[in-house]
Amino acid sequence: MRFNHVDNLWARHGTQSPLMVFAGHTDVVPTGPLDVWTTNPFEPHIRDGLLYGRGAADMKSGLATMIIAAENFLQKNPLYAGSIAFLITSDEEGASIDGTKRVVETLMQRGEKMDYCIIGEATSNQIIGDQIRVGRRGSLSGKLTLFGKQGHVAFPHLAKNAIHLLAPALQELTTTQWDTGNAYFPPTTFQISNIHAGTGANNVIPGQLEMQFNFRFSTAVTVEELQQRVTQILEKTSLTFDLQWDYSGQPFLTQQGKLINAVQQAIQGITGLDTVLSTGGGTSDGRFIAPTGTEVIELGPCNNSVHQVDEHVRVEDLEILARIYEKVLEQLFL
Repeated sequence: MRFNHVDNLWARHGTQSPLMVFAGHTDVVPTGPLDVWTTNPFEPHIRDGLLYGRGAADMKSGLATMIIAAENFLQKNPLYAGSIAFLITSDEEGASIDGTKRVVETLMQRGEKMDYCIIGEATSNQIIGDQIRVGRRGSLSGKLTLFGKQGHVAFPHLAKNAIHLLAPALQELTTTQWDTGNAYFPPTTFQISNIHAGTGANNVIPGQLEMQFNFRFSTAVTVEELQQRVTQILEKTSLTFDLQWDYSGQPFLTQQGKLINAVQQAIQGITGLDTVLSTGGGTSDGRFIAPTGTEVIELGPCNNSVHQVDEHVRVEDLEILARIYEKVLEQLFL
């Protein structure tokens, strides 16, 4: 499925319900300086039982183990009652506009409903299966442009320093408690990611300031509430400003049900672990799938090297992960 310049894959085996979907992405983040990588980040290398390469953990290995699990399950159970599908995008680390979101919209339009979905993001902490994601926080970004008046630092009474003007509101924004979270999510967080002001000269009062910030928010607050409270804080100090919002996803949560039960039993059976149910981390494409009523969880390799130089996974972990995925299929279909 190609949408604009993004290639996506939807592959389905079987026509019956229920439909179990393995989802993931092939795109990766930039490498950073190549000279600090031990080996070429785009050529897989195995050293001391570790597989190195950009995307090794996030999330090419997850996709590979899903495919192996599906192959093994189908060889053993060709007449299973249900369907297995893969939803693979190349637009998860980027804009996430023409990837999973568009595929899900297309599937909904043609009446193809997903019942269960496992996303192969790197969710394990120290040991494969020690943690899975059963939900994710929402993400709301803002770009604030604040207007003062440029001038000479020796004549401050003839200017309005945009940085100084923002200071009181900045203090309140960074100390406000937006909510207290709930049983499933930690409290909403506010983080400033970039502030820029000034001409670069040390004798010019900046007349304009740009600030970028982000909320990772729980189900205890709405997008509209966050936007309203930020605007009220800025207006309280009589600032002249422009504020643009970029809303990239609502929080989602999968309640305890057949999929979570199957995953918990599979992990327990293969590793002996009682997995932790988590909603931490960043956003994922689960935010586009969960609103359809699909039970969504995320289970994948260890995440301690994702997006880092010399990203890697343990080779033995991939064998374990493939067995867990296969066991989940058995729990759901047999």
